[in-house]
Amino acid sequence: MTNGPVLIDLDETEQAQPDAAPPVPDLAINAQGAAMQQVATIAARKPSRLARLFWATTMTLVGFMLSLAAWDYVTGLLARSPILGGIATALVGAMVLVLALVTLRELAAFTRLKRLDAIQRQANDALNTGDLNAARAVVTALDKLYKAREDTAWGRSELQARSGDVLDADGLIGLAENTLLDPLDARAQREVEAAARQVATVTAIVPLALADLFTALTANMRMIRRIAEIYGGRAGTLGSWRLTRSVLTHLVATGAVAVGDDLIGSIAGGGVLSKVSRRFGEGVINGALTARVGVAAMEVCRPLPFHATSRPSVTALVRRALSGLFGKE
Repeated sequence: MTNGPVLIDLDETEQAQPDAAPPVPDLAINAQGAAMQQVATIAARKPSRLARLFWATTMTLVGFMLSLAAWDYVTGLLARSPILGGIATALVGAMVLVLALVTLRELAAFTRLKRLDAIQRQANDALNTGDLNAARAVVTALDKLYKAREDTAWGRSELQARSGDVLDADGLIGLAENTLLDPLDARAQREVEAAARQVATVTAIVPLALADLFTALTANMRMIRRIAEIYGGRAGTLGSWRLTRSVLTHLVATGAVAVGDDLIGSIAGGGVLSKVSRRFGEGVINGALTARVGVAAMEVCRPLPFHATSRPSVTALVRRALSGLFGKE
C-alpha cells in the first residue's frame, strides 16, 4: 500500500464550451402587467350574496352595539355629572350630524353619476334614432350640467350661438362634443397620462413586492375619480369605489386587461422590452393597462359618447406618458 499522489487522466473529459451555452431567457418579454391584472380582478370581483349578507349583518350588529354603548355611557355620565353628560351629549350629536352630512354627500355623488349616465343614454338614443328634438334636449341638459362652471363658459356660449343652425341630430351632438367637451377631454387625457406614468415608474423602480399592486390600485382609483370630476360627476368615497368597479368590470368582461402583442409592439417599438430588465417591462405594461382603464373611465364618465371626436388612442397616451422615462429608441 502506497500513500503517494494519485494521477487522474482528464484527456477524454469533455471540455466546457461557454460560447455554445444557450442564451439566458429574457424574462421581460413575458411581462404581462401582473399588478394591473390583479387590481382589475380584485376590483371587478363581485361578492356572493352570502358574503354581502354576512357583512350587512355584521355592520348592523356593530352599529347597534356602538349605539347602545354610547347611550349607556352618556346616560351614566348624565347621572353622575350633568355638565359632563351635556358635553358628551353635544359631542355625540355633532358626530351624528357629521355622519348625516357624509351620507348626504354620498347620495349627491350617486345622483351626479346617474345624471351623467342619463345624459349619455339620451345622446345614444338621439344618435340611433336621428331625433333632432331629443338631441336638443341633450344640449339643454348639458347646458344645465355645466352652467355653474367657468371653464365651460366659452363652450356653452358657442354651443348656444351655433346650435340653432344645425338641423340634424348627428351634427348637433358633434357640435356639443367639439365646443363643450374638447377641453374636458384634454384634461382627462392628462390625468390618464399622469396615472400611467406614476404606475410605470413605481413598478420599474421600487423593488418591494406589493408596492406596484398598491400603487396601481390607488393611482387608478384616483384617476377615475378625477376623470369623473372633470366631466361633472364628482364622486364620494363609495361612489368612487362603485365607479372603479364598473370600469374594471367592463375591462375584465371584454378582455381588455389582457396584454396583446400589438400593444407591446406599438408602445415599445418591438424591441425595448428585449433590451431592458423585467421590472422595466412590467412598468411599461402596467402603464399601458392603466391607460386602458383611463380611456374606459372617460367612456363611462363622459356625458356624450365618442361620436364626432375620436376615442383616445391608448398607444398615443402611453407614448406621451412614458416619453423619456425609459429612454428612446
